[in-house]
Amino acid sequence: MSVRTIGGNLLFWKISGVFASLLIILGIVFVMIASHFSKSYYMTAHQQLYGGIAQHLATFTQPIKNGKPDTTVTHDIIHSTMVANPSVEVYLLDTLGNITDYVVPEATVHMNKVDLVKVKEWLGAGTDKPLGDNPKRPGEAGIFSVAPVLEHGQKVGYVYAVLASDTQKEILASLTDNLNFRLAAYIFFAALLGALVVGLITFFLITDSVCSIAGVVKRFKDGDHSARVHGYAKGNLGVLTTTFNDMADVIVDNIEKITATDRLRQELIANVSHDLRTPLSIMQGYVETLMIKNDTLSGAEKERYLSIVHEGTRKLSGLVDQLFQYSKLEANVVSAQKETFPLGELVSDILSSYQLKAGERNIRLSLDAPAALPPVSADIALTERVFQNLLDNAFKFTPDGGSISVHLTDTGTGVRVLVADTGVGIAKAYQEQIFERYKQAGLYPSGQKGTGLGLAIVRKILELHQTTIEVVSDSGKGAAFEFVMH
Repeated sequence: MSVRTIGGNLLFWKISGVFASLLIILGIVFVMIASHFSKSYYMTAHQQLYGGIAQHLATFTQPIKNGKPDTTVTHDIIHSTMVANPSVEVYLLDTLGNITDYVVPEATVHMNKVDLVKVKEWLGAGTDKPLGDNPKRPGEAGIFSVAPVLEHGQKVGYVYAVLASDTQKEILASLTDNLNFRLAAYIFFAALLGALVVGLITFFLITDSVCSIAGVVKRFKDGDHSARVHGYAKGNLGVLTTTFNDMADVIVDNIEKITATDRLRQELIANVSHDLRTPLSIMQGYVETLMIKNDTLSGAEKERYLSIVHEGTRKLSGLVDQLFQYSKLEANVVSAQKETFPLGELVSDILSSYQLKAGERNIRLSLDAPAALPPVSADIALTERVFQNLLDNAFKFTPDGGSISVHLTDTGTGVRVLVADTGVGIAKAYQEQIFERYKQAGLYPSGQKGTGLGLAIVRKILELHQTTIEVVSDSGKGAAFEFVMH
């Protein structure tokens, strides 16, 4: 059995157990409430039905004569009343509430006096009658009926009738047990049936929604990357669908980025293959010529062939070095080892190494920098690579007889660097692309085509130094690259 099945069954049984427990608790609570209200209802109804029995006995009989109970008359009447209605127990009270007569076994009467306060409240109350003393059960209040007994217009006592006797309690107890059992049974099965119907409907709605969502997920898995879940904006399903839609957007975005990266990688491989193939083919051709015609070639020709082979190896070395440098920058394995140094001296040394190349093409190379420049904190080797790449880029696009200049100015918080040339310039449409990997402006006046990594490396290095590079140029008007070193 799979972990998913076990987890699903466990969740099902947990929910079922909680639901069943809730039904049982609700059933018990309902039975208790129903029992309480049925008892209250019965007592209220009994009070309304038999509340006038004391008044009847006091009015149509004369239970007290000369201030004393008339046992001969009252016992027969009271006994007949109790036989007709066993739930009634009748007592005679004097004006102080003392019990003077009753028709119940004496051993079962535990009180000699009832509370006249309750008697007077009962006589003064309307339909909402209070509970009073039960002489056979001290401390247990119950429903009763009471009426004053008059003799010659004077109150001589009370007829006090308890309307809920022990006989009634025994009968009600047995009936209540039966009623509670039937109520519990009916409520349980009714709740079970209702829960079944509600559960089926709920499970259908949930599973239908889940199946619909699962269908969209399957479509997405099968390649339909436009598949999204709609129509469940609220609740837990809303969170699920929103999460899936966001996840799908991220996946599609990543796929597009991977596709674009793969396309650019293919372009890079094509460019690198071309750049490697050209010098390799030239080198191979001259080496084969040297091998075949070694005895017939003059010393000058051999030297020229070896010079060409050496230039090819230099180009290959530079290309491999650029690829290696960019791959390290792209993988974030290069960190700037900063130290403080005078930037003007570093730039002057770099320009000196390019003077020979500039002289061969009659390009004027100049440095414009004040004598007192503040030192900068940067990685010397990486900073040198930035200037080399910018100068190589300037030489590539500057025709013979042009000029390349480097300007250094103090900004107060650092040194602004401006590398300008009088080359073919960069059209505005290309200016946002030239710093991207493998992107080139497409203009090569000298016939030299590169991999497009030089400026991408420059931007990566400057990002390590928390600064950015900008280009100011227009087609046919040269280009100027500007950044600030701190």
